[in-house]
Amino acid sequence: MIKLFCIALTLLLLLSSVHAMAVSCPPALEAPTAEMIQSGMSNARDHGFLWRISKDGHASYLYGTIHLGKFDWMFPGKLVMKAIRETDTIALELDMLDKNVQADMAKHMAKLRSSALPTALDKRLRKQAELNCVSYESIASLTPEFQVVAVTMMEGRKAGLESSYAIDAVLAGIGHKTKRNMVSLESAELQLNALQMKNSSETLAFVDSSLIEMETDRSLKMLNSIAKYWDEANYAEMGRFNEWCECLDTEIERVMMKRLLDDRNPEMAVKIDALHTSGKQVLAAVGSLHMFGPLGLPTLMAQRGYQVEKITFE
Repeated sequence: MIKLFCIALTLLLLLSSVHAMAVSCPPALEAPTAEMIQSGMSNARDHGFLWRISKDGHASYLYGTIHLGKFDWMFPGKLVMKAIRETDTIALELDMLDKNVQADMAKHMAKLRSSALPTALDKRLRKQAELNCVSYESIASLTPEFQVVAVTMMEGRKAGLESSYAIDAVLAGIGHKTKRNMVSLESAELQLNALQMKNSSETLAFVDSSLIEMETDRSLKMLNSIAKYWDEANYAEMGRFNEWCECLDTEIERVMMKRLLDDRNPEMAVKIDALHTSGKQVLAAVGSLHMFGPLGLPTLMAQRGYQVEKITFE
């Protein structure tokens, strides 16, 4: 589901209030042991999509992340670690460890308007919440758009994918711990507005389309595919996303694709360029789907005069 992977960092805060139900559900995550962490560090390998971009005598990096992950993926491999070591600034869609960002998110979420769902649609949403181990009461205060996205993200647990292991959050943790300059490329208001439908008709179409994807297992299939290609650093298949995602079949899906990717990427490119031009060595880490296609960040940076080098992992 395209909308999930374009705006999932927004939902990390949201999902902190989603409670799994007790019956027939995956067990709650436990804190990793010292042995698990040591093993993860010892066996770390590179995943995802990495580009080195050069201009004005110095280099920065673009890194395509994933917003639902597995425990082993939290430990960067040697080439991603090299990119971290060679940069002084980590730029994320949103730095959710920044208390100001958290406060801004809460403020703007409180302002979101809500549209009541028809009874039949509401019943379908509640059923999917139950099937995906989400207590409906824990998401009842959210707008329907955020309710259905929260449920869909929790569906990733069927594939062993957890929001707690989001790569963006891992990089935020590394950045804060190592005293890197941390930058949010977007605002909470912008991300929330990208997912907020423009009217009740859009809301109904969005929720219905999302529920159909869950009811037919299309969303889980796509989550699995994206995770697989990210794990393998398969640039070719991720670049063919539009061909296999089955997520552009309806008008609302095409509208969302444009709103969540095409409309956001140019402004992120402007901000990455401004950071680099100011002398910063930047690791810009955003959802992988922002990296591909004619409006992907590597292409946009090349158009701005950068030498762009795709890095292939061993």
